[in-house]
Amino acid sequence: MRCSILFAILLFSGAFVTGQVMESNGEVDRKYLEDQFYLGLTYNLATNLPAGISQRNLSYGLQAGFIKDIPLSYQRNMGIAIGLGYGINSYYTNLLASQQGSDVEYTVLDSDVDFKRNKIASHVLEVPFQFRWRNSTPEEYKFWRIYAGVKFGYVFDGRSKYVSSSEKIVFINKDIRDFQYGLTLNVGYNTFNVHIYYALSSLFNDGVMEQSGEIVEIKPLKVGLIFYIL
Repeated sequence: MRCSILFAILLFSGAFVTGQVMESNGEVDRKYLEDQFYLGLTYNLATNLPAGISQRNLSYGLQAGFIKDIPLSYQRNMGIAIGLGYGINSYYTNLLASQQGSDVEYTVLDSDVDFKRNKIASHVLEVPFQFRWRNSTPEEYKFWRIYAGVKFGYVFDGRSKYVSSSEKIVFINKDIRDFQYGLTLNVGYNTFNVHIYYALSSLFNDGVMEQSGEIVEIKPLKVGLIFYIL
């Protein structure tokens, strides 16, 4: 439900995407800025999964924030940008995390195990950095954009959650990596823009193993839509 509501907000907000403004004397502002606020919705794929582990349900990500546009050319069609944002991510799999004293153990749930949800959830403080190209002008409100860069994230709340018909287990998972980073690419025209994020860091800390002894080095791949608002 929360995901559906936010998606509707994104669509509504996208209708107001604009970067060009007029000065008070009616002349075109040649120092206009672009794309200061952003909202995004992604489908989160867990790549590099160990044998026997698969995704379940709909893994999703939500992001929002402010980004400072810094033009590098007189035409203002090239620039860089740095921002600050907030992200929520979920990863539904059949890899069960359970607390054993101060440690966390990981086991693969068999296909015959009946459970409702089993996920890793994280709340992340994000810092995106982008190299930007667009074919905008002071008079043109619709334009193509290609923004490529990196995004750094600090996970300030990471949890494991398991829900079945008979029990519910929720705990703060210290094995989730605090500092994460990856490559980003945003490409689109006007309101709708495709957003891709590929993690260069693992979702978990180094050395995390499932019960069979195989290292768990899950790397998220997020694909979705991002909307920019002045």
